[in-house]
Amino acid sequence: MTNQIAIGLGLLILTGLGLDAAMYDGENLLFLLRKLAELIEWLAFWR
Repeated sequence: MTNQIAIGLGLLILTGLGLDAAMYDGENLLFLLRKLAELIEWLAFWR
């Protein structure tokens, strides 16, 4: 991955997080973080 691609993806993610915070008060981010925590717990079980 080149630096330009990494910067572009980083900006895209930050823009999405900013839009979520502005339009939906971060509800979608909270949902995704909860699902990520469940995934990590599930993966730790199978380790």
